[in-house]
Amino acid sequence: MKRFWISLTAMMITFSWASMAFAAGSGSSSSGWAAAIGAGIAIGFAAFGGALGQGNATASAVEGIARNPGARGALFVPFILGLVLIESLVIYAFVIALLLNGKV
Repeated sequence: MKRFWISLTAMMITFSWASMAFAAGSGSSSSGWAAAIGAGIAIGFAAFGGALGQGNATASAVEGIARNPGARGALFVPFILGLVLIESLVIYAFVIALLLNGKV
């Protein structure tokens, strides 16, 4: 239970950095460091989550094909589509990181 609360607190602190970066006005130069930290954290979380998602999807597809080799044709298109959707979320996070980095 203690680990849950530590993780929750760490996530709340992390997400508050990004909100502080967006809340600052355009004339404020003191938010540059918060935008840089928010951009780094955003792309880090996106890459980590995308890698986990792609790893799980690949493992499941390979296991399904190994159990039933005849299902390769039926699994291939949904597998590739799933990988594309997972990767698109990482690309969205990269675009947001670039936008935050532009505020620095």
